[in-house]
Amino acid sequence: MNEKVYKTMTGAGAGNIAVGIVVLVTGIVSGILMIVNGARLLKRKSEILI
Repeated sequence: MNEKVYKTMTGAGAGNIAVGIVVLVTGIVSGILMIVNGARLLKRKSEILI
């Protein structure tokens, strides 16, 4: 009985770690893309303003 519970908890923990890594990587990539796009907007600020 205890072994089944242990295996279930191990699987759940591994799944949570995998999801956490995916969320972390997605957040970092989206942050970098926002910084790059913001820099492009600042670079062309004079062309955008009327």
